[in-house]
Amino acid sequence: MSGVGEILKAVGDFGPFQKRLVLLTLFPCLSVAFHQFCQLFMVSNVPHYCDTSWILAVCPNLTEEEQLNLTLPRDADGEYVRCSMYSPVDWDLDSIVVYGLNTTEKCRSGWVYPSAPPPSLLTEFDLVCDRKDLNDISQSIYMVGMLLGSIIFGPLSDRIGRRPVILISIFLQGLFGVGIAFVPHFYVYMAFRCVVGASVSGITMTILALATEWVGVSSRPKAVLTSHCCFAIGQMLLAGLSYGIRNWRLLEIAGSAPIFAFFFCVRVLPESARWLVTKGRLEEAKKILQKAASINKSTIPPGLLEQLKPEKQTKSGSTLDLFGKKHLRKVTLIMSCAWFVNSLVYYGLSLNVTSFGLDIYLTQLAFGAVEIPARLGCIVMLQWFGRKKTQSVLLLLSGLVCLIITGIPEDQPVVTTVLAVIGKFTASASFSTSYVYSAELFPTVVRQTGVGLCSMASRVAAIMAPLIRLLGQYHQAIPMAIYGSAPVVGGLLCVLLPETRGTELVWENTNSSSENGHVKGKDGGQDETKTTYF
Repeated sequence: MSGVGEILKAVGDFGPFQKRLVLLTLFPCLSVAFHQFCQLFMVSNVPHYCDTSWILAVCPNLTEEEQLNLTLPRDADGEYVRCSMYSPVDWDLDSIVVYGLNTTEKCRSGWVYPSAPPPSLLTEFDLVCDRKDLNDISQSIYMVGMLLGSIIFGPLSDRIGRRPVILISIFLQGLFGVGIAFVPHFYVYMAFRCVVGASVSGITMTILALATEWVGVSSRPKAVLTSHCCFAIGQMLLAGLSYGIRNWRLLEIAGSAPIFAFFFCVRVLPESARWLVTKGRLEEAKKILQKAASINKSTIPPGLLEQLKPEKQTKSGSTLDLFGKKHLRKVTLIMSCAWFVNSLVYYGLSLNVTSFGLDIYLTQLAFGAVEIPARLGCIVMLQWFGRKKTQSVLLLLSGLVCLIITGIPEDQPVVTTVLAVIGKFTASASFSTSYVYSAELFPTVVRQTGVGLCSMASRVAAIMAPLIRLLGQYHQAIPMAIYGSAPVVGGLLCVLLPETRGTELVWENTNSSSENGHVKGKDGGQDETKTTYF
């Protein structure tokens, strides 16, 4: 009996059909990068103070400077206090001038933005003073959407197919992305962002699954690495787009609407032949395999398609199996911690792009550009130094960089930004290492479950990263200290893991083989020893 893997070898591992598929999936990666970080450029820090127009009813002829002098208190530096005002009184102007106002209160009538900045989330929804925390909370709500998307769209793609889930996710992203530009309230904005976050998870997970199931094992690293680099390019494009479009609503439309162009290529997007076979839809699978062979200018041997039968699915392990044996329990806990702290430092640095002191557009451009050599260099580091050393050292470096940043004075923005770029480099390379290392550490029967659990830990950290920034109101060094200390601990824990470079992947966890780190395929299958991918 022939399997779909054998037929795919005859079709070609990475021919024109697969290359076209990979190129087709790159466009959504640009959109994903936009939605991931666009809010950073929609909440610009602008001067503001309480609206004290009540005094104009007493004397309409006051100049702006006179109005502010009479109604706003000053801080120790002589600047107007931004979040409090003198309480209104029923006095005439002469009494106010003679006796002055002494009782202060929070802004009761909103805020004024004297510099007349372009429309932003901050100015339209007054994300200042007591409402400034809503900015970071909304970032966490977006990450919650990503977690929900991974929970919803993962099983859905196994039920209805990869292609429909990709199209549904792209439609939701375009619809709610454009819809964000027309929201009347900030809470509606957060709800729409949550849906966009869910669609981002649906796109990234399902595109990865589709590419993995079509591309041969030897070419999977190239395919997935290409998408990672495209995500980095998307971050660079975001810097240019946000620099040219300062109105947040127009920026949201410009970043969301182009995704609808993907539907013009909908006929080119194939379904996964492997998924079709597992569902017993053999005729559809045969047609698409023949089409792929035709595009690749290859020939499927006569009779090979006729031997195609529904593949017998191996029973996968459960989450409980990950904690049933000592070695697997150690691997699961340490790798989940590694993914958690890696995500924490990655998003901690990425979401602090506005706090490093230099121009945020140049900083974002550098953050995107540095990810490309980080992803590419990861391959070299894995081959030279192995998985364990690479994972440990990269996590330690990313953490140490953040800890050093906490000691840099505020008047040294260049030094802070350079260190942040180095931290982003090590965090990005560490993320790619985690994908490879996790796939090699977990046995086949629980590999998807194990990697899925690690990914969920990563999502939880992404939710927490914006909330940790709120601790900066107590001391500005606290968030960066947390972002730095967590990966240091994770890097030290990774020293306890076995090395997997040059070893075969394990099918089932056996104490004799896995405890010392020499994992070997039980059935000796050739495909099984090559399924490592980024």
